[in-house]
Amino acid sequence: MTENSVRNTAPGWLGPTGLIMLSVIPVVAGALRLGELAGGAAVTPANARFLAVPLPVVAHIIGATLYGIVGAFQFAKGFRRRRPGWHRTAGRVLVVCGLVTALSGLWMTVFYPHPAGDGDLLAAFRLVFGTAMAVSLVLGFVAIRRRDFRRHRAWMVRAYAIGVAAGTQAFTQLPWILLVGPLEETPRALLVGAGWIINLTVAEWIIRRR
Repeated sequence: MTENSVRNTAPGWLGPTGLIMLSVIPVVAGALRLGELAGGAAVTPANARFLAVPLPVVAHIIGATLYGIVGAFQFAKGFRRRRPGWHRTAGRVLVVCGLVTALSGLWMTVFYPHPAGDGDLLAAFRLVFGTAMAVSLVLGFVAIRRRDFRRHRAWMVRAYAIGVAAGTQAFTQLPWILLVGPLEETPRALLVGAGWIINLTVAEWIIRRR
């Protein structure tokens, strides 16, 4: 590979690499949760709801992991153009993974008992953004069926921004925990909500920039 090709290729991978790194925190947390479920962990207030009904959280973790990691490659413009077949095939898989992630998240919000620290405000945020993610995926799919590439791209960027917000939420909560201490219901809800807002703000900037 020549020096010029390296220069041209590297910037195209900065975004996907950053998105994969952002997904590392929820992916690791999800893997630990799956290990806990598979290993017959002791029942605690933090995991009782998952051990009682594990299927929704397992589906959520697997769907979100695939959605975050595979979806990052859709933002590598050069890779996408060189392999249009990959983009289409991966896109179909990502729509399914994204819907599994969104719908399982909505199910857990409605039917799982709220753990300590998760109040009604956080539940409302999860319902709003989970619904927004599912709707964005459907609108993006409908747009591409109509060959409306601009709207397809816009809705898929929004859906991905919502879907990978767990990584951003770790960074919005960490300063409070380090400086103030454990999060109570309202600060936690607002900081988690801030993660979604930050991601969607960046998504809208990306959409309008192009």
